[in-house]
Amino acid sequence: MASLETQSLNGHHKPSPDHQRAIEEKSERDKRIDEWLPITSKRNAKWWYSAFHNVTAMVGAGVLGLPHAMSQLGWGPGVTILILSWIITLYTLWQMVEMHEMVPGKRFDRYHELGQHAFGKKLGLYIVVPQQLVVEVAVNIVYMVTGGTSLQKFHDTVCSDCKKIKLTYFIMIFASVHFVLSHLPDFNSISGVSLAAAVMSFSYSTISWAASIDKGKQEAVQYGYKSHSTAGTVFDFFNALGTVAFAYAGHNVVLEIQATIPSTPEKPSKVPMWRGVVVAYIVVALCYFPVALIGYWMFGNEVNADILISLEKPKWLIAMANMFVVIHVIGSYQIYAMPVFDMIETVMVKKLKFEPSTMLRFIVRNVYVAFTMFIAITFPFFDGLLGFFGGFAFAPTTYFLPCIMWLSIYKPRKFGLSWWTNWVCIVLGLCLMILSPIGGLRTIIIKANTYKFYS
Repeated sequence: MASLETQSLNGHHKPSPDHQRAIEEKSERDKRIDEWLPITSKRNAKWWYSAFHNVTAMVGAGVLGLPHAMSQLGWGPGVTILILSWIITLYTLWQMVEMHEMVPGKRFDRYHELGQHAFGKKLGLYIVVPQQLVVEVAVNIVYMVTGGTSLQKFHDTVCSDCKKIKLTYFIMIFASVHFVLSHLPDFNSISGVSLAAAVMSFSYSTISWAASIDKGKQEAVQYGYKSHSTAGTVFDFFNALGTVAFAYAGHNVVLEIQATIPSTPEKPSKVPMWRGVVVAYIVVALCYFPVALIGYWMFGNEVNADILISLEKPKWLIAMANMFVVIHVIGSYQIYAMPVFDMIETVMVKKLKFEPSTMLRFIVRNVYVAFTMFIAITFPFFDGLLGFFGGFAFAPTTYFLPCIMWLSIYKPRKFGLSWWTNWVCIVLGLCLMILSPIGGLRTIIIKANTYKFYS
């Protein structure tokens, strides 16, 4: 009896060797998992990696829709909103970079880890994960459609007399690339793809505005609102807000990109990361402002939802620009898919206790690519969905979630500069979130009336 009692007493004071081993094995397994997961596996990125990853994540094909958004906003509001968005998103991006390592010795490698630190374990997950997933999956679907459409335009431009091929098939052709590329294991291994994409996005933006100048100002150009009814004008305005929000949405992958940069107490990762972000933002400004302003200036309110369509000639240039869009979208798709792969793989390995293996990764990623492809083929009227998703999910993650986290973690002095700045961003972001889905939904409803499935 006594021996049992002493055993149980000892058991309380000193964990049994088996228990100790179990703990070590668990941490060993966690470490192995961390080295296997796509985001935390390699930390040896340079600052310019962060620059072109950010450009790729940021400059979407959304830039081609900016002149059209301008035509729905008008000169004054349009310019104001473009510049304001640039400033606000740069500020919230700075916050994210700062918050990545605010707890000494710990790094928030993923958006939801930061959310959990700010709002608590459970609530943080519920606030951030749904939004981040919606954003990343929506972007992937949008890019499937964009890639397919651009391939189709390329085909129709180069060979205008050929038999027309359904958009469905072009989306499948585009998806076929991803069935291969998705198996690159982590962020650093896609940096080549990403660099190509960043260069492409700069190229086709330049082509867009240079060709607009070359084409010259159209005769009888008008800058008034296109819609004849007040309601139409207001809805268009809301939809354009969503387009702009979508154009500036790169924040969902910022922490994940920063996680690949090495960090020591003397040289924290925020220094190279911030340098990369500033370079990226200058490139973004050079892409966005000329396209939006010159495109609208040349075509007025007759500008197409995709500026490349308004520029029919010279043929070879437009074909080239469309091909650039395809290459760029391939890179962006991968950058946004990586955090999703990371989440799915984390759940598979940590919750469902699968062994981290190549097979698991192969199945997970193929299923995901197939899923985004299927949705893209089913609903290709995606510009309306852009405004809808843009407001719904992009506005929070880009414009005001970082501010709310900042307020809840750092608790700045009430009515001080930092306090005011954050609240202004939150209020503007909330307006965006409420207004732009309304415009987007109307676009979807109007298009859905005439839409035939799989045509």
